[in-house]
Amino acid sequence: MGKYLLRRLLNYAILLFVAVTLTYFLAATQLNPRGLFEVRNPPLDPASIEATLLQYNLSDRVPVHERWWTWFTGVLQGDWGYTVDGGHVNDEIKRRMWVSLRLVTVGSILGIVLGVALGAWTATRQYRASDRAATVGSLLILATPVLVIATVLTILATKFNQASGIRLFEFTGETGERGTYPLAALVDRGQHLLLPTIALTLIGIASYSRIQRNLMLDTLGADYVRTARAKGLRKQKAVMKHALRTALIPTGTYFAFSVATLFTGATITEQIFTFHGMGIYGVQSIQQQNVHGTVAVTAFAGVCTLTGAVLADVMVAILDPRVRLS
Repeated sequence: MGKYLLRRLLNYAILLFVAVTLTYFLAATQLNPRGLFEVRNPPLDPASIEATLLQYNLSDRVPVHERWWTWFTGVLQGDWGYTVDGGHVNDEIKRRMWVSLRLVTVGSILGIVLGVALGAWTATRQYRASDRAATVGSLLILATPVLVIATVLTILATKFNQASGIRLFEFTGETGERGTYPLAALVDRGQHLLLPTIALTLIGIASYSRIQRNLMLDTLGADYVRTARAKGLRKQKAVMKHALRTALIPTGTYFAFSVATLFTGATITEQIFTFHGMGIYGVQSIQQQNVHGTVAVTAFAGVCTLTGAVLADVMVAILDPRVRLS
């Protein structure tokens, strides 16, 4: 299995290089950092503008392949370049990466675990009241925009705080006023993470429960499950050992490849709860003509996708022993 994963990792690394390089050429030719200086009032000296752009490797008067090479050699040394205003992209990526990690990790893990459990359970109770209730609830959540879900949760959390007299939920930002008791900083972060985590968890449960239910229905009617039952294996053991294990293979692959969107696709959630993560930074980079920031976010998403792809291969190898022979 080691050689198999090594070959896959090499293929993914090549794809990542191609994707990031193409993104650089696209951003460098379509974004216009010079325009940010030209619209300032009073007007700036053109020579001063050019000197600034040259300093940050953003001048459109330098051939794009030369700019790419300068940027790429810097990346090899761990330097992702600078923004138009002289900010270091590395500093922003380091800060926002951990914000996104804290924001999506707990919600995504809870979403897939509870979603898979709910989907597998409802599949064994097809067309019963519990199955229909779970289906209606999941479809209702999936059909509701994230903005609406977050707003409803905020209203409910506000009512809970008022009714209980305890400020359990915090609504904006990553941190707020901290107490002086032990672990006050940790508790404060947890309070600010509660609402976005609940929102992401609900969406994850709704999505994965639908996927897992359909996959489980396919495997429950498979010949090998019926054979196991005919040989005397208890229903619960046949479901867990044969049906669920097989049904988890495509679910694990789907989850692994959604890693990138977990970090960069939570833009709306970040915006609503004022979390300055990678999703918001990607949007702001494009709006602010930030070539190097845009490429860095794309590279981050690419690394997440690469990691997810490797995880998918590992999951498939664990769940399907036949893969280890290839």
